[in-house]
Amino acid sequence: MPFPVEWRISDQPVPYPEAVAAMDERVAAIRAGTQAELVWLLEHPPLYTAGTSANPADLVDPDRFPVFESGRGGQYTYHGPGQRVAYVMLDLKARGPDVRAYVHNLEEWLIRTLARFVVKGERRPGRVGIWVDRGGGREDKIAAIGVRVRHWVSFHGVALNLDPELTHFQGIVPCGIRDHGVTSLWDLGLTPTMEDLDCALMATFPEVFGE
Repeated sequence: MPFPVEWRISDQPVPYPEAVAAMDERVAAIRAGTQAELVWLLEHPPLYTAGTSANPADLVDPDRFPVFESGRGGQYTYHGPGQRVAYVMLDLKARGPDVRAYVHNLEEWLIRTLARFVVKGERRPGRVGIWVDRGGGREDKIAAIGVRVRHWVSFHGVALNLDPELTHFQGIVPCGIRDHGVTSLWDLGLTPTMEDLDCALMATFPEVFGE
């Protein structure tokens, strides 16, 4: 890996097609060895994305927000203001060509980030993403994961809920899971800023992925 990982933070919501085009360009450059790996922190305008396993029946309200086909794995997800999206473009050939291990590391990154705010994020067998036990048998999803790998370079990534409008998730069945809800740090009674969250993401990343 000839370059250190680059971090980019976008202050304004980035249109989804623009983000995908930028990722495509960067993935090609990483594969060619002409640009560094990149973690891109951003927000999107309100929208839904359909992963490669999306079930059309899970799009409950198709007219609510724009819907974009996505090449990432997974089903339907919501993106919008108040949700920190991290697009992670890493050279997995150099780091270890194991997609399952990579996804496990993304989960670990989110878990360690949430721990910075004294939130216990947990994995659940058969359910992608990071979950919070609300007690009484209730579990809510606080972070989603959807990745794609091209020529062993990763892109797409994770989405962690800081304070999005949670009713916006009602237009879809998030990730095809009907029996559980969605939460956020603010919904849990915590009020960090997006800058606080970014600092936690940047601090915990090297703990999992190295410097």
